[in-house]
Amino acid sequence: MTWELIQSLNPAEAGLDQAEEAHFAMSEQEFRIFYAQTARPLWAYLRRLCGDASLAEDLLQEAFYRFLRAKLPSNDDAYQRNYLFRIGTNLARDHFRKTKRQAEPLPDTPSNEQVGYDVRLRSDVERILQKLKPRDRTLLWLAYVDEASHREIAQVTGLREISIRPMLFRARRRLAGLLRKQGLGLDALERVRS
Repeated sequence: MTWELIQSLNPAEAGLDQAEEAHFAMSEQEFRIFYAQTARPLWAYLRRLCGDASLAEDLLQEAFYRFLRAKLPSNDDAYQRNYLFRIGTNLARDHFRKTKRQAEPLPDTPSNEQVGYDVRLRSDVERILQKLKPRDRTLLWLAYVDEASHREIAQVTGLREISIRPMLFRARRRLAGLLRKQGLGLDALERVRS
């Protein structure tokens, strides 16, 4: 997403009036730096959350557009990053609510000698992750891939910080149950992450 693209978007199509049209949360230079630091992690998070690279790209662009239009109370980098991830999370939730579509399982990995164990394992784990509820995938991704603290997870998801620990526990338990059904252990996740 480029600054020029953001500025070229039609405010009327976005439901904005002329007073809102000129408002951006940061300068072009600040945006370029912020985008370089956050675009890839946000895209990876959205990709894992919704299971579709194209949809993740669309949600990423919409998240940055909404972020730039927001009137943030703080210029703190961590706050801005958490706010952006929260926008992305909400966009994904809205998408799932709107479409009410069930996650499609990934196609089976061809079983020939050229396909290594790690490739099959990754496919199995991704298929299992798609069986989890979106909120469980979100919590697990933020906690174990992004290594976010409970406070950061609460800020991104809009949940209460005190609720994060038990929700993560239950999400891990559900994931472990699904892994066991497939004959895999939690160590499979470590091999896939590395």
